[in-house]
Amino acid sequence: MRSMEIDRRTFLALAAAATAFRPDRAMAEQEALFLGARLNAGGFEAAVIDATGRDRLVLPLQARGHSFAIDAPRRRAVAFARSPGRFAIAFSIDGKGEPLAFAPPSDRHFYGHGTFTPDGKLLLATENDFEGERGITGLYDATAGFRRIGEFGTGGIGPHEVILLGDGKTLCVANGGILTHPDYERVKLNLATMKPSLSYIDLETGEITEQAELAPELHKLSLRHMTLDRFGAVWFGAQYQGEDDARPPLVGRHRRGEAIELFPGPEATLKALDNYIGSVATDSTGEIVATSSPRGGLAVFWDAQTGRCLGERTLKDGCGIAPLADHRLLGTSGRGAIVRTGPDAPLETVRVNDPGAPAWDNHLRRV
Repeated sequence: MRSMEIDRRTFLALAAAATAFRPDRAMAEQEALFLGARLNAGGFEAAVIDATGRDRLVLPLQARGHSFAIDAPRRRAVAFARSPGRFAIAFSIDGKGEPLAFAPPSDRHFYGHGTFTPDGKLLLATENDFEGERGITGLYDATAGFRRIGEFGTGGIGPHEVILLGDGKTLCVANGGILTHPDYERVKLNLATMKPSLSYIDLETGEITEQAELAPELHKLSLRHMTLDRFGAVWFGAQYQGEDDARPPLVGRHRRGEAIELFPGPEATLKALDNYIGSVATDSTGEIVATSSPRGGLAVFWDAQTGRCLGERTLKDGCGIAPLADHRLLGTSGRGAIVRTGPDAPLETVRVNDPGAPAWDNHLRRV
């Protein structure tokens, strides 16, 4: 295991973000709450909001955030930097105590996603071994200050989102297939040889127990974000790295032991998505899958059992989506809007687009 090293500039920035943390107000223990990263008044933040869009907790970040790992039973979360970020901050959702900043080793960076084990003892984060040109899942001891204690290979390049399956002992990692290096910022270095995949990893051994790949002609379809439906299948959204005028399916499903299924939906909807899915979530039943496209300004809904497209709603620059208790979803926009939406209800605006409102980033997670 490599030691965790961070340079002085990174350490000071992380410490400043942590000491600046202040809860906005006390929160009810059982209230539906949501986590999102955003740009607000020129500064980056992680925010806990309620279903009406009100801030319940605000955590300053040193740079742009991406998504969160949530340990709901213990009321805590970890905010991750956007790739190729090198900071993460663990904090109490209820604003108790001080946040704890930590970083990957100097030859790794985060990809913006992670998940806790069911007992809350381990945090698993997708990372880039950029010198070794391979994806890994870093293991952090959540009982000992998030000390890094090991890693698993993900069987691919560019692992993005990682989720825990319903058995509580298997991870699924979306290997996006895109090779990057922090020396070249976000330049994509291997588009001609991309090989995206879904890897299933045994938590106890780190062994890859199953891997699902796309057909060779779809090797530029980068698999990025995922959710589990009610039936235990993994749904994913993709971002196409090929020709601008190509329109491959961007939404798919994988059932263990079977081939990946892709769902194009209506031709006009697929074209409008502009080769980009930003977030994937299910409603509270797990029977409806929602996918967002900030480029297309759309949220699109899918029947989890049949793969049928159930319709779409306009959400300009919208990406964050998370389930509400009433079978609808809460959505956030880079233009400041917060909405309630779903396939069977008109879009309801909670917060309007406002040049002075916080600009929400890619993901919204329900606690």
